[in-house]
Amino acid sequence: MTGMDASDAPGLTTVELTYIEKRVEHWLRFGQSVSDKVLDKRRRLVAFTPGSVFGFIRWTANDYGTVVSCFDIVRVVERGAAFQTVPFVRPGGELLLDVSGWPKVRRVLEEIDAIEELGLHPAEICPDHWRILNGRIAANVASRPYTLAMHKAWIARKRLLS
Repeated sequence: MTGMDASDAPGLTTVELTYIEKRVEHWLRFGQSVSDKVLDKRRRLVAFTPGSVFGFIRWTANDYGTVVSCFDIVRVVERGAAFQTVPFVRPGGELLLDVSGWPKVRRVLEEIDAIEELGLHPAEICPDHWRILNGRIAANVASRPYTLAMHKAWIARKRLLS
């Protein structure tokens, strides 16, 4: 990560990360930011370029336990393109996956672990996999694991499209 400020380059998407022990945790599970700016003791602002994909976890608790547990996988869109709003993500992005509730978040984390065990980076796999996983989680049905064969097909498809 560089020292570039998010305001230095138009078209970047920023994500505000927060850590307040036992109360609020907003953090990235994966993704390659191009800048990382400390706002104060508890908050940072990271920025991503168009086309980047990142996994963003939001967790909040109170005296009685977890209040919010969300996981979003977002692809940064080009400047001027349509996008969805996502809390703490400015201006927003293309939501590939959006789940709430710890059992669903845990299921996504397990899927990411399996992808990493294949030696792949979750930000570089086929975006369709995240969309399909989102739908399968919403329908409460088993998902198909991402495989190296699927990844090779995705890479070949990308080459054909470029």
